[in-house]
Amino acid sequence: MNTTPLDPGFYGLGIAPKLLNILDRSNFRVPTPIQHQSIPIALEGKDMIGIAQTGTGKTLAFGIPLIQRLAITKKRGLVLLPTRELALQVEETLQKIGRGIGLRTTILIGGASMDRQIRDLKQHPHILIATPGRLIDHLEQRTLHLRDVGVLVLDEADRMLDMGFAPQIKRILEAVPRERQTMLFSATMPSEIVKIANSHMKLPVRVEIARAGTTADKVTQEVFMVKKEDKLALLSKLLSEHRGTVLVFSRTKHGAKRIARSIRGMGHTADELHSNRSLAQRKAALEGFKIGRYRVLVATDIAARGIDVKGIECVINYDLPDQAEDYVHRIGRTGRAGKTGHAISFATPDQRRDVKDIERLIRADLPVSKLPELPTLSPAVHAPEPRRFDHSRPPRHSYGRPHAPRSHSSERQRFRRRRR
Repeated sequence: MNTTPLDPGFYGLGIAPKLLNILDRSNFRVPTPIQHQSIPIALEGKDMIGIAQTGTGKTLAFGIPLIQRLAITKKRGLVLLPTRELALQVEETLQKIGRGIGLRTTILIGGASMDRQIRDLKQHPHILIATPGRLIDHLEQRTLHLRDVGVLVLDEADRMLDMGFAPQIKRILEAVPRERQTMLFSATMPSEIVKIANSHMKLPVRVEIARAGTTADKVTQEVFMVKKEDKLALLSKLLSEHRGTVLVFSRTKHGAKRIARSIRGMGHTADELHSNRSLAQRKAALEGFKIGRYRVLVATDIAARGIDVKGIECVINYDLPDQAEDYVHRIGRTGRAGKTGHAISFATPDQRRDVKDIERLIRADLPVSKLPELPTLSPAVHAPEPRRFDHSRPPRHSYGRPHAPRSHSSERQRFRRRRR
């Protein structure tokens, strides 16, 4: 009788039994290709560079070996990430598999209370999850040292360097011990990143599941050539056709605010995610998008690699990204974990070269769709939202001393004195 061998799942990769049980209870039963290839190498303590398209499970690919290696070496782990959102999501994933064995993690990100982070550091966390800027703040204030770091993870390393974190990363690499394990993960890996990585890694093993620039197989793509002044009308048309959750990318934070306001004027629920918003506002926007409070989320590239929301029906590039590589990360927010998705890009007639740059990167032609008949937008789409006043805030004052409200009589007296 012929029998089909059972998929061993995470078994056979060298993972400790207790972690295997936790993975099974958490419904992590079948490793993704990047996990299947990376975990055995990382568990041996080898340096490695992992390249895989976004949404393929890189967090567990380094998270499982990180937790297991720290239990053996009794050292501390450090995970560096480019954005606050990504740091929060990595911490959430690590806690899913580490909470049952007493794993302590601390997030060090800007926009959060420094005092709270200092208190958390006094609890001696096993893993630090940080953005480079805030980690440097702690190093400068001597609230933290990195002498006990045994495993360093650079996640989305190319993005960190694109965002100008190269000086901070160099300083952090000088602060951690030379004898350590280093894992570097990203969806794209330009040659300059590999050069920097090789100078700080010991014979790294390269694991490449998909070549740099590969987009998810089940994400369909199309481009509309549209005049700038017609973008909002086209967006309105598409939002009426795609009834699921939609992620819209803007090139600038001011554009994101304006687009979100216009979408609300179209009658859709929407919020915005960009660097002008506080950490609490960004968390609320992302959580609202996850639970369905907002059908549309408008974001800048700060969110391209920090949004892990399952079931996003469509990604719309209202503005093309500044870097062609960011196109891959943007559209990777849909079609995650083997699901289907759709990506639509708006390009103005003078951006044909930018479209060609993207096509060269992904090594595929982007189909240009015929512009549909565009609706006439109501004035509410273009009208500015009414200004909101926060009456809970104290009155503005000068020189650090709040002033008492002036009465009309006191104003008249001041006017008479001036006339004298």
